[in-house]
Amino acid sequence: MSISIFIIIIELRTLRYRYSIKFILTKYIEFSIIICIAVTVSVSSYKKDELDKNMKNKERISFIVRFLRGNACCFLLAIITSALVSLLDSVIPQIIRFTVDTLIGGNKTAFPATVIAFIDRLGGNEFLRGHLYYVSAAVIITALFSALFAYLTRVYNSKGSELYTENMRNALFNHINKLPFAWHSDNNTGDIIQRCTSDVETVRNFVSVQLIELIRVFFIVIIALFMMFSIDARVAAVSLAFIPAVIFYSVYFHFRISSQFKEADEAEGVLSTVAQENLTGVRVVRAFGREAFERDKFETANVKLTGMWARLGGILGAFWGISDLTAALQLICVLMFCIKFSADGSVTAGDCIAFISYTAMLSWPIRSLGRIISEMSKAGVSIDRLAYILNEPTEDYADTAEGEGVDFSGDIVFDNVSFSYNKGAQETLSGVSFIARGGQTLGIIGGTGSGKSTVAALLCRLYDTESGEITIGGVPVNKIGRRQIRGNIGIVLQEPYLFSRTLRENITIAINESERSNDSEVRRAADIACIGETIDNLTQGYDTPVGERGVTLSGGQRQRVAIARTVIRRTPVFIFDDSLSAVDTETDAKIRRSLRETLDGTTVIIITHRVSSVLNADRILVLDRGKAVGFGTHAELMAMCGLYREIYAIQQTAGVNR
Repeated sequence: MSISIFIIIIELRTLRYRYSIKFILTKYIEFSIIICIAVTVSVSSYKKDELDKNMKNKERISFIVRFLRGNACCFLLAIITSALVSLLDSVIPQIIRFTVDTLIGGNKTAFPATVIAFIDRLGGNEFLRGHLYYVSAAVIITALFSALFAYLTRVYNSKGSELYTENMRNALFNHINKLPFAWHSDNNTGDIIQRCTSDVETVRNFVSVQLIELIRVFFIVIIALFMMFSIDARVAAVSLAFIPAVIFYSVYFHFRISSQFKEADEAEGVLSTVAQENLTGVRVVRAFGREAFERDKFETANVKLTGMWARLGGILGAFWGISDLTAALQLICVLMFCIKFSADGSVTAGDCIAFISYTAMLSWPIRSLGRIISEMSKAGVSIDRLAYILNEPTEDYADTAEGEGVDFSGDIVFDNVSFSYNKGAQETLSGVSFIARGGQTLGIIGGTGSGKSTVAALLCRLYDTESGEITIGGVPVNKIGRRQIRGNIGIVLQEPYLFSRTLRENITIAINESERSNDSEVRRAADIACIGETIDNLTQGYDTPVGERGVTLSGGQRQRVAIARTVIRRTPVFIFDDSLSAVDTETDAKIRRSLRETLDGTTVIIITHRVSSVLNADRILVLDRGKAVGFGTHAELMAMCGLYREIYAIQQTAGVNR
């Protein structure tokens, strides 16, 4: 390429131009000012209200710096080696320039005194003119060192990026585990997964690839412009004049890309949620023959996402196309002025070759700047989406001084407690008061939506009360650390979640590693939950793996495994939240009898819709639409609580209690 350009310059030395250099530069400057004003107005008026909602750039920078712990040295070494690559690449055009002008053309080339002294030590120009292979060797050696440093750049950058991603994933996972239960209720699992995978990858790609490339572009521009200005300031100014235009249209497209990518990223989260719900609920889909409905729902979300990415691709295509056009125009203008100045003898052939080489070096950064800006736009959106998670306040798991002296075997008191899941919405609990005596069994019964499960959620501090007070052993629960409360209260949920592990691992998941090897405790807990015999009949026994969410087990078996998982902890308080709804009445009675014999002296709260499950409870609380309408023994409630009598009569007639 350099030889072809050199021939073109020689052939066109006699050409003359209609317009002067001053005229061309004046018109270019006028045109640039018009473009800059137009772009500035467009950017300043583009969705200002929406942009104000985004994180400030300073906060985004803080987010990026946050995860550099342990990998900053790798990125620093990658930057240093990248700068050395740029420096070595800029040396080769100078060697070619020296060869063409001084060794072949016999002209004197302006070099620093240290370089001239080094050439003299090699034997001077005459010696090198007769031994051009030394020059070739210099080019090869420079290129080899450039390749070596380029390799080291990739190595350090790859190591740094993986460590960076590890820090980011660990921070997200740990933070999500500590977020309140209410936050998880308000955010879809599919969207959370999409943020922790796709958005993390976008940020990683920006930090490890685009950000390092941006620094490399900076070095290339500085070094190339320095070399060009040291040769001829006029031609260097022509090349430099294109950079402001690149910056202005890049800023304009930055906002366009950012807005479109945010919409596409959110649409991808919706698609992930649809897929996640379909896969986890596949049994329901198959049971009701809803495959076609789910397929249509997925395809609708997929078509919407595809359209958004197609529009984003159009914007990126226009951006990259303009970048390529700008780079080509820059090269053409530099070539034109090189020919002009070469014709009047103010620029040598070697200078022209160097200018073309440095302009080519600048053309790639101009093209890559487009990709960097687009990735910067995407990264900004992804950082906002990840920061949404990390900026959410977590639950305070620290132990409290009040919690150290709490007697969890003492009385549990609800004093005029009211609560609603959403502010301003109808109260789920309204002025509920009752006492669960330590060591006794409390039954809670009521219709759907009466607030039964809310009582358990408030007691475990999954939510905090809005008014009223809950105490355990005389100490308000909001003064007891959540770790202490949940470590002393065992709860079995109505819809137990089993992990994709063995039955043994699911039962022992909540106890210490040292206790998991005690097989007798595992079997004892399984026998209490009336699941031990079923497990023994399995081919692999307690080492039988269960599918995702325990899909290979029946509903009753999952509930009994969950009971065994809770009982093995031996906490002073147990809550069974409608946890026997999927078992038959005979097994229900057997489990309750086993629990009474085993958990003697333990405070037990049984939440159920079956009267038979609480007949023998020391006290029974009746809830209706969030209010306590009855509290006492079975006999007392039959005498004074009409709702309880009605529930009992209906279930007796339907044979539920048989």
